[in-house]
Amino acid sequence: MCGRYVTPAVEHVEALFDIEALGADLPEPSFNTPPTDPVPVVVEPEPKGGGAAVRRVERARWGLLPPFAKDPSFSSKAFNARIETVLEKPTFRGPVKQRRAIVPAVGYYEWRKKADGTKSGSKTPFFIHPEHDDELIAFAGLYSWWADPTKPGDDPSRWLLTTTILTRGSTGELASIHDRMPLMLPRALWDAWLDQSVVGTQGLLDEASQAGVELASTLTMHEVGPEVGRVSSTGPQLMAPVSTSE
Repeated sequence: MCGRYVTPAVEHVEALFDIEALGADLPEPSFNTPPTDPVPVVVEPEPKGGGAAVRRVERARWGLLPPFAKDPSFSSKAFNARIETVLEKPTFRGPVKQRRAIVPAVGYYEWRKKADGTKSGSKTPFFIHPEHDDELIAFAGLYSWWADPTKPGDDPSRWLLTTTILTRGSTGELASIHDRMPLMLPRALWDAWLDQSVVGTQGLLDEASQAGVELASTLTMHEVGPEVGRVSSTGPQLMAPVSTSE
């Protein structure tokens, strides 16, 4: 799964993903982003009045809210979507067809259970990231607009953009930490993933899933300190390797 990650600066996203427009109130970089926090997402919606699609960075709540959600708390259980069932689940089957996003990340945190199977307090956190600092991970995401039923229909603020990150079974070294991993997209798939004219079929998901395995094998990881387990903790030191010196 992916339940905590590092969000990048908008300038980095803009340069790497060939962004054509920036949304309003984009979030600042965060070194410890939990579900329900605002995150930057890359989307390529087709204008309602026609014309060419525009690749944008927008602010989104991490945790997808489908139209039938009664309140925002629903998003706390929809921040990940399993690729194996995404075409079946009512929450995700609409967005996967035509509302796909890229969720950029500097890297993400995952916790490995102790060998003796002890509880979560004994889990060891790791930071997983690309080998080079100028690279970002492109998580395969979905997005949905949700209308807040407590606000008037003519209130623009009633519309909330929300997102989720797809996951698949872990492979290679990542499987030693957790049995699920976020789905990562190589550059060759970015255009098709964002293109609303490309229907999200099982074929597209299979292609993305296989490409994600290859991309995951290029990542590096190291153990980090337990401070990252506190949502209130922040700062670049959270990504630093744990010292092995006595």
